[in-house]
Amino acid sequence: MIRVNSMFHYIVTRDQDLMVRLNRWRAPRWIRIWMICATRGGDGWLWYAMGLIIALFGGADRYVALGKAGVAAAVGVILFLNIKRAINRRRPSALEPHCWARLLPPDQFSFPSGHTITAFAIALPLGLYYPTLLSGLIFCACSIALSRILLGLHFLTDVIAGCAIGLLVGYAAYLI
Repeated sequence: MIRVNSMFHYIVTRDQDLMVRLNRWRAPRWIRIWMICATRGGDGWLWYAMGLIIALFGGADRYVALGKAGVAAAVGVILFLNIKRAINRRRPSALEPHCWARLLPPDQFSFPSGHTITAFAIALPLGLYYPTLLSGLIFCACSIALSRILLGLHFLTDVIAGCAIGLLVGYAAYLI
């Protein structure tokens, strides 16, 4: 038990050290713009636009692909809302002010990243149905995940957990 506690303490300490360094980093303008656009895309409009495009031009499998991505997104939202309430981890912005980002978090809890869960839960099944889109979808999901860290809204471990949960949920929805 002592090893588990010391490992947990080590991870939390490293997470907070990274957060302090990133929150104090004055990123170049192009990174700031990219991160704000990515996180706003992760608010939902990017996925709605992708859904509309697939509904219009997605071929015979479009409704199945959209249904599976929708199920994955819904399950992901249910999971992250319940996990966040159970863990109650405060956000980085509650611990250390950010030097350039002024975005308000959608809720008070940090672990896991809901934006990241949703991004990967949607990107994976759509990418598996439309392999030519997979690299672009994964790039979008990774950009959203990175933006949550660089904007001071999540710790690295929040995003890693969100990515893992999102991929598992997305793949399970694809297999259904």
